[in-house]
Amino acid sequence: QLQLVESGGGLVQPGGSLRLSCAASGFTLADYTVTWFRQAPGKEREGVSCISSRDGSVYYADFVKGRFTISRDNAKNTVHLQMNSLKPEDTAVYYCAATMKTRGLITIAHMMDYWGQGTQVTVSS
Repeated sequence: QLQLVESGGGLVQPGGSLRLSCAASGFTLADYTVTWFRQAPGKEREGVSCISSRDGSVYYADFVKGRFTISRDNAKNTVHLQMNSLKPEDTAVYYCAATMKTRGLITIAHMMDYWGQGTQVTVSS
């Protein structure tokens, strides 16, 4: 079965950190460009960060630049999103998605081939 499974979400205080993981089964995640999206209540889904399958280049949305880091662990068939200096406005359900439609950077939701089920991140004191 081809699937992505996210983990690592939870409740954290402002200024805290979380590390999200996106584990693939049934396919080799290193062959795919992987993008993290998030969706807050009442808002549209937005691209947060991406890592390409071509050369490992990365993209960060302006609202997370300098705070979040995306990385691959190919031995574990996993992509991580390290989130530091979290703010209340980072509260959302975070989804990872993977695509072979491009080997470059992409944050277009309908271009993704596989999606995880999402993990809730809540930043609150």
